Parts: sequence; C-alpha cells; structure tokens
Amino acid sequence: MKHPHATPATPAARSDNATTPTEADDNTTVTNAATGRHSPTASVTDADTTTEHPNPAHMRLTSLHAHLNTHLPGAVRAWLDQALAEAAAHPGAHGPISVWELRIAEAGRRCGDEYADAARVLILHAAGAGPAALSRVYRQGTAAERRAVLHALPHLVPGPDVLPLIEDALRTNDTRLLAAAVGPYAARHLDPHNWRHAVLKCLFTGVPVDNVADLERRARADAELARMLGDYAAERTAAGRPVPEDLSRVLALTDSAPAPHGSDTPHGKES
Repeated sequence: MKHPHATPATPAARSDNATTPTEADDNTTVTNAATGRHSPTASVTDADTTTEHPNPAHMRLTSLHAHLNTHLPGAVRAWLDQALAEAAAHPGAHGPISVWELRIAEAGRRCGDEYADAARVLILHAAGAGPAALSRVYRQGTAAERRAVLHALPHLVPGPDVLPLIEDALRTNDTRLLAAAVGPYAARHLDPHNWRHAVLKCLFTGVPVDNVADLERRARADAELARMLGDYAAERTAAGRPVPEDLSRVLALTDSAPAPHGSDTPHGKES
C-alpha cells in the first residue's frame, strides 16, 4: 500500500505496563523487543535460529528477534530497533495513519523479502495491534503485508475475532497467502468444515501440507476428511490427472482412510 512519508519518531519506551493480548501457553513469556515488557505468547516453539527463512507464526518472538539480530546487517538492525520503539511508544493511530504502519510498509525495502515477514510481525506485536488494527492493515495492505498479519495472529489474538481474515485469505489463489492462512491460528479456530476445505485448497493449489499447522491432530480419525480426499483422488484419476503426493500423506493421518478410488464410500460432496 502507498503511504505518506513520515519522519521517524524518536524511540521511546511506553509509559504504561499494559501487556499485549496474546494466546497463553503455560508460563511462557516473550519480551517486547523495544520495551522489555513481558506478555504471554502463543503455542509456538523455539525453532532453530540458524534457519534462513523462519516462519514467524511458529516461533517465539524472542527467538524471531534473535534470528533477525543474527542475520540482518547493522544498519537494518538499527532501523528495526527504532521501528519497534516507535510502535511501542505510539501504538495507536495518529493522524490518517500511525507511524508503525508506515514501518510495516517500509519493512520489505529495509529487510528484504526473506526477513520482512518476521520484522512486520515484531512491529505488530510491539504496537500491541488488536483485531481492529490487524484488520485495517490486512485490508489496506499489499499481499506481503497481509501475509505478515496472518503470521502475527497467533501471537496477538487469543480468540476467533479475526477469523474473517483467514477466510478471506483462503479464498485467494496466492499460494504464499494460503500457506500463511493455514498456520496456528487457523488450526485453533477454524471449524471442521472450513478447516477440511482449507486442506483441500492446499492440495488444489500445490501448497505443501507441511504448512498446515497441527495437521496430525486435526486430521486424526476424521472420516469426513478421508471421504473428501478419496473423492478428490477419484476425480483426478478419472480425469487422467496426477494425484498430489501430499494427499496420501493426509489420508493416512485420518486413520479410517478409505481407498482413494474404487471404495464403497459414497462420493457425495460436503456441503
């Protein structure tokens, strides 16, 4: 999105001690990179910080920030630290657009495509972005900015308030947006019907099912998902088209998986 130019604000600590609303995971905490304050975080793991392209939705924010500190040049680290401080000091909207939203837009140019998602997630967290702010950034943003919002959801929103953003992303054919949409937030909050269709959408579009968070748990003993996968495989085979390799993997996870074709399972469609 195009934004008016703004002079960077002087980094400053927030005067309040309010914590960013997040999804709690026992007693795990993350430290706000700009202020040192703590807040509970989502059920994410400390991924190997040597990974070249971390998935921001699956990493603790402290690990994500450490990864950027390891890989970004000094001038870019300084820019990120200032952007985080600005977001923490001025979390609300000031004028037509907040300064941290300008930094969200600027992150691609500053950090490069491989690290922009992570930088944007950290800025959103530092700003304490809630459902309204996240929805605004998503609706007004570029595809890359929308993807970062989706990655930030498990860190910032404890309930299903922003499911419409996930549902919107799942209607696209942008494979990077789809991959972000099936992350931890969708695993927690999508209802079974829409989650099954999200898995099928990944198979349709070639998004690897490795991107589907909590796939094994949600697919286990899901007879309806097994039926849908069997139908899809039968349709592809009948049309002389290849069946995605990932389909067999997901089918095996359903436990009660029917044969992809030639079974006695009725080939009705889930409505």
